[in-house]
Parts: sequence; structure tokens; C-alpha cells
Amino acid sequence: MTELLWPYLSLAFSAFVSATLLPFGSELVLAGLLTQGYPALLLWGIATVFNTLGSVLNWYLGRQLLLFQHKSWFMFKPGQIERASGQFQRWGLPSLLLAWLPVIGDPLTLVAGVLKVPLFWFVVLVGLGKGLRYAVVIGLMPVV
Repeated sequence: MTELLWPYLSLAFSAFVSATLLPFGSELVLAGLLTQGYPALLLWGIATVFNTLGSVLNWYLGRQLLLFQHKSWFMFKPGQIERASGQFQRWGLPSLLLAWLPVIGDPLTLVAGVLKVPLFWFVVLVGLGKGLRYAVVIGLMPVV
């Protein structure tokens, strides 16, 4: 039974970790499983859900960071938070559709937590963007 679940668990793990601030990529794991004949729709669902959950972890950490803003070691100064808030308000919630982008996506999800973006809209927009990204990856793969 475990041998049957292992490929799916590895994709779930890689998708989750790659959405955090840790450097990791889930696209190669997804592509490898696709070339081995695993069902694309199931892989797409697992990758999308777990990558979105990893972003929710970033959002949560961003929310918790605010608890420490009065500490001297806090990494964001009030002016930085105001500037980030202004930038986020400039682009608005739709910017969360870009949470899948390398380099800016993961910090964007952390900032969304700091700026108290409602979790519902966060999950909808981030999940949609990440789902579309995985759909493109699957669509670019040769048919086996």
C-alpha cells in the first residue's frame, strides 16, 4: 500500500515545500510522475492543493510576524510595512494570482499575511494561480 502512495506523497511534499520560503521545485517531480503514466488530473489536484497549503503557511507566518513588530529585532520597520501595504493596495488582491512566480511569489504570500488579507480570498486567488501554473506544466508535457 505504501508503495502505491509514495509517488503521490512525494509530489505533495515537494509542492508544499516549494511554496514556502525554502528553495525547492515541484515541477520536476510532477513531470517525472507524468512520464511514468500517473493520472494527470490527480497529480494536478495534489500539486495544486499542497502548493496552495504551503502558501497558506507563509500567510500564517506573515500574520504571526505582526505579533513581534514592537521588538527591536523585528525585520520589518513600520515604514517598510506601510510601503508594502501601499504597493499591495496599488495592485490589490489580483496580485495574489502571481503567487506561483519564482522569487516574488513566496514573499508575496508572506506579505499578504502581514497585511491581513482575508484567508478566503487568499486561498481562492493563490489556488487559482497555482492551479493554472500546474495545468500549463501538464499541458507542456509530451503525451505518454
